[in-house]
Amino acid sequence: MLVLAVILFAGYKVYRVHQDVKQVMTYQPMVREILSEKDTPANEELVLAMIYTETKGKEGDVMQSSESASGSTNTINDNASSIRQGIQTLTDNLYLAQSKGVDVWTAVQAYNFGKDYIDYVAKHGGTNSLELARAYSRDVVAPSLGNVTGETYLYLHPISLLNGMELYINGGNIYYSRLVETNMTIMKLFSWF
Repeated sequence: MLVLAVILFAGYKVYRVHQDVKQVMTYQPMVREILSEKDTPANEELVLAMIYTETKGKEGDVMQSSESASGSTNTINDNASSIRQGIQTLTDNLYLAQSKGVDVWTAVQAYNFGKDYIDYVAKHGGTNSLELARAYSRDVVAPSLGNVTGETYLYLHPISLLNGMELYINGGNIYYSRLVETNMTIMKLFSWF
């Protein structure tokens, strides 16, 4: 009975992932069009993986880019504006990362933390890591948003299982770049069928 339950649960999860990938892929033409308007090192695969990571394509602000545009959340509610702003923020991060000599995943993580993370990584070895993301979340992001005590909460996700399973309250997501990278692979696998 337990084996059947596990098989049914796994089947349901595969079905949900497939549905989510199909939803995100509906934005592919829009992403492609907006990318063609810009001089950007960003690519379609990365942007679609970020949409998958942010909202699975199920909200008006599909890239959760309101804050980078206005400083406030939930101010963008149409997909084209969200994607345009998200690509602009990612592009700015990628160019800044390149000029500072840091890796691309630092620029992706900075999409979640803010562009100052790029300078932080440049001063601490030049390569994004979970340790740097955790320290930046704890020491910079969380306190700037009111968490001065280092309070954490449980974060259950397969990526976090071997890495502490916690995030700092108001500290962003230290796993963000890893989630995007994993979701790029998921998008490749599930977009075939």
